[in-house]
Amino acid sequence: MIKEKETLLKRLLMIIDIAVVSITFFAVYIFRQNFHRFYIFDIFSERQVIGELYPIYRYLNIIPILLFLWWVGLSHSGLYRSFRTKRFFEIAWGIIKGTFFVGVIFATSVFIFKLDFVSRTFMFFYLSITCILLIIERWCIVASLRYLRKRGYNYRNILLVGTGQRMVNFIKMIQQHREWGFKIIGLIDNDRDMLKKDILGEKVIGLLEDIPAILEKYVVDEVVFVVPRKWLSLIEKSLLDCEICGVKAYIATDFFNTRIARWTSDDIEGMPFLGFRTTVGEEWELFIKRMFDIILSMVGIILCIPLFIIIGIVIRVIYGRPVIFKQIRSGLNGRRFVMYKFRTMVNGAENEKEKLLALNNMSGPVFKIKNDPRVTGFGRFLRRTSLDELPQLFNVLKGDMSIVGPRPPLPEEVERYEIWQRRRLSMKPGLTCLWQANGRNNVDFDKWMRMDLEYIDNWSLGLDLKILLKTIPSVLLSIGAH
Repeated sequence: MIKEKETLLKRLLMIIDIAVVSITFFAVYIFRQNFHRFYIFDIFSERQVIGELYPIYRYLNIIPILLFLWWVGLSHSGLYRSFRTKRFFEIAWGIIKGTFFVGVIFATSVFIFKLDFVSRTFMFFYLSITCILLIIERWCIVASLRYLRKRGYNYRNILLVGTGQRMVNFIKMIQQHREWGFKIIGLIDNDRDMLKKDILGEKVIGLLEDIPAILEKYVVDEVVFVVPRKWLSLIEKSLLDCEICGVKAYIATDFFNTRIARWTSDDIEGMPFLGFRTTVGEEWELFIKRMFDIILSMVGIILCIPLFIIIGIVIRVIYGRPVIFKQIRSGLNGRRFVMYKFRTMVNGAENEKEKLLALNNMSGPVFKIKNDPRVTGFGRFLRRTSLDELPQLFNVLKGDMSIVGPRPPLPEEVERYEIWQRRRLSMKPGLTCLWQANGRNNVDFDKWMRMDLEYIDNWSLGLDLKILLKTIPSVLLSIGAH
């Protein structure tokens, strides 16, 4: 919960620090190399006292040493540990201490190994400017994260189970640290008399048996159990409900003397938790996936601008408005968003759906017809070539969807899911998936659901690439397209 994001943030901070340290090195070298042009004279001898540096290739040899020293110095000063509860003065002081460490160790190395080509003025400028830039960088990051979270962005919706004193303490922590990014949906108890009561302003909205229904009704990212030890047998079914629905669950384990082995542990202000999750991706892997989504969607949009224009003109001229069909779909953990497609049906097609239910070719809650009479001639071409899906690149860019992931279902379809099928919502929906790469409409609903769960259970960046490569011939040959 917290530790996963801290690991991701730690790696991001390291990458940013490496960039700052490296760029500053070259910038200071260029500045110092040209500094001799400003003639500084001794008032008695009128001689130039600051000269040129040695060639840059001599200085390139010391960059790996400096990068290592910066990493050791900043790590030792606590710059890669959680700074949620730290004052900014403590962070800045840590950077100053880290800079002092780098300066002392490097100066010692220069003396011992007789690195006479290293300019003392260069190192003075470099260490001073880098220290200032690192302080500014940390201030920007800390201020931005805390500002965004206090304004309601980047929040995680959590459902709390338990109403005892330990839960009261936990709620106090959450309320005192809005920058952590948690929003409490409500509380769950096992006592019916507790229903609708308030605890520190948070309402008890259900009993343990109501958790499946609550997970369907609300957008819940995580369920947190802070319950007495005697409840362990009672919450087993609730944990299974979370597992089946694909929602992360955490148990506060501060009622044990030692932590249970093999479970992912986490802690908030010293309160230990056990994590139970069904998705296999680590935060840093999901971050890379998101970066690829942004890059690929931007490149795709730019390359497809001519297609957007041509397809838009054809639809507008022949079939009229609207060119883009907008539809509400269910995304990650049930979040609703507007999905975009090129319109492939006649106007008012949704109103004719009831009359065509008997012609449905798919099992389960999904509605698909092989030769849907509502589809226009040009619409059939767009569907066969998957060109109607191109506007979803904007959904990917916005973050509602991913390039690869389970296809986004309609909310009314989700309402008819069996509980095990809801787990497919535990990963962000995508433009293509195993189902689309393996025959699309030729696959029945149950197999489709199991393929999506197979994708979630075995997800990796390599699997995404494999699905993308497999999708290309499937689309080009129109396999399974209706």
